[in-house]
Amino acid sequence: MRRLGVKEVEEECSFIHSQVERGNSCACDMAVKTLPSVEDVLSAREEYLNPEPTAPKLTGFGLKAFVWAIEIETISRPILGSILKDNKTLEIIRETIIPDEPMFYLEYPAQKIKEAEVLLLEEESSSVARVEIAVDSLPPPVSSFKEKLSSDYPFLYWTIRDYAAAYSSGHVTPSEVAERFITVIEQSEKSTPRMGYLISFKPDDIRKQAEASTQRHAQGKPLSVLDGILFAVKDDIDCFPHPSTGGTKWLHRYREVKEDAECVSKLRKAGVVFVGKANMNELGLGVTGHNTHYGVVRNPHDTGCHTGGSSAGSCALVAAGLCSGALGTDVGGSIRIPSGLCGTVGLKVTVGRTTLKGISGVSWTMESVGPITANVEDLILLYSAYLGSLPTDQLISGPLPPCLPNIKENPRSTLQQLKLGKFSAWFKDTLQAEVAEVCERSLKLLFEGYGTETEEIFLPELQELRNGHLVTVAGEYATTLRPYYPHVKKEMGLEPRSNLALFYHFSTHDYVAGQQLRRRQMHYHMEAFKTVDIIVTPTTAMTAPAIGAGSAKLGESDLVKAGNLMRFILAGNFLGLPCLSVPVGHDSKGLPIGLQLIGRPWEEATLLRVAAAIEEVCLPHRQRPKVFHDLLK
Repeated sequence: MRRLGVKEVEEECSFIHSQVERGNSCACDMAVKTLPSVEDVLSAREEYLNPEPTAPKLTGFGLKAFVWAIEIETISRPILGSILKDNKTLEIIRETIIPDEPMFYLEYPAQKIKEAEVLLLEEESSSVARVEIAVDSLPPPVSSFKEKLSSDYPFLYWTIRDYAAAYSSGHVTPSEVAERFITVIEQSEKSTPRMGYLISFKPDDIRKQAEASTQRHAQGKPLSVLDGILFAVKDDIDCFPHPSTGGTKWLHRYREVKEDAECVSKLRKAGVVFVGKANMNELGLGVTGHNTHYGVVRNPHDTGCHTGGSSAGSCALVAAGLCSGALGTDVGGSIRIPSGLCGTVGLKVTVGRTTLKGISGVSWTMESVGPITANVEDLILLYSAYLGSLPTDQLISGPLPPCLPNIKENPRSTLQQLKLGKFSAWFKDTLQAEVAEVCERSLKLLFEGYGTETEEIFLPELQELRNGHLVTVAGEYATTLRPYYPHVKKEMGLEPRSNLALFYHFSTHDYVAGQQLRRRQMHYHMEAFKTVDIIVTPTTAMTAPAIGAGSAKLGESDLVKAGNLMRFILAGNFLGLPCLSVPVGHDSKGLPIGLQLIGRPWEEATLLRVAAAIEEVCLPHRQRPKVFHDLLK
């Protein structure tokens, strides 16, 4: 880290002093207002307002000084109070009467199965049986594996069915593919820049799994189409024999891994080969993919750019062609943000659709585990294998039975019947105009190809949604980590420490206010879903941001960047809705752009159907990343 001069140190100290002074005056400026009823808000249809978050961008010494200050209670309260007041968080959470009951756990309207052309899955059925149903739901491959072997054949990624064909034909074995993977990872650790894919990597364990799969294929008895497929797991999901660190240097000391997480166990029974634990933002507290302890995860499309987070390594491995799929977790866009920035497909399921058993989770009302793949076909296969919740996980509202879209023919009539909803003022609120333009183009191509119409909707109080999500994350993280925090704080990176200092600034009253806002937002979104089937937005308001020179070692605190990356994703977590990011093109620099689909509770199948159609019509506009490894040729 470079040394700061006297002038720069004075400027940092002056900033902290000014925030203390502003914070001390906050209490004098308070005014109380009352939010109107949800019915009046919907009738008024006020203009969309979503002001940028305001806070200093800090890295290096400035971040270090800031964290030091906010971890001292007498100093932290006025500093954080000032920042929260500037962002109108205090005005919404503490200075406003919210005339609604809190929604402490997600409550959905009574529902019936409305999705057309779906295949139901039994809750108690095996992962192998489900994968067989998923394979049957897919159309025949457009081209065979042998055709794709031609050097001039244009395609982006090998699919899972391509790998299965390569194994069954004897072109290659799972053991040979595993060795190629191991070689690439070992080389990437020495490369400049280091890609930072994995936290835990055990070559002998990979070889052992791959050899067992090779033997099954040699005998003509693969467990499923997933047998021998390489798969990564985010480092907050248990995958024996790896520890689960959650991107920290301490969590594994308190939480020993003795068996696979439920989702990992289901995939393993289908024959998946697990390659290790993928790098992530420490404790999921970040949206860039930076980790002080294990390094920055580099974006395969441009190694000078972030992947997005917190499921950073999971997306990077898939984007680089090293894994057909990966598991991530999502509390604040952690699957969808990196999928949008890396050009992968990422699914955040309805909260309660899949179990969190075996996940070192931190948010019991918003977290879900989901698959990340290079294409929608592979996503359907992996989703079918790992989904399912235990009786103790199911919500009081009761999930609808899990199902898959039958896209074998993907009839135009089924897609014609669906309506997409777009709140145009919000949709266009991107840092880069071309992000919204590319997403608009994808909707136009979908209409031209399948007749799926997009109509205007209204979603009010999006700033209130952002603040409700913030205090809910804060309360749940703070409660979950309270037993550890005093003992391990000094072992954390600066960015997660600054976030946790903010989280502990909030009170139980703030958390309850957040749940009152949750009920209002549920009402607004359910009203929208009365007229449309899916809400569409860009996945992020910007493409992959550059990795700053000063942030590579110590990290950074940049709420403006975080706001642009998180602008469209919060409803999926706050309301537990299923969401999917599908790549639709690139910006002028060649960086990927994703379109987000937000669905009704439990209607993942509809998202998958529409995503498959969007992927098809947008395929000519997509590019392979600069860092790509062909493990089959």
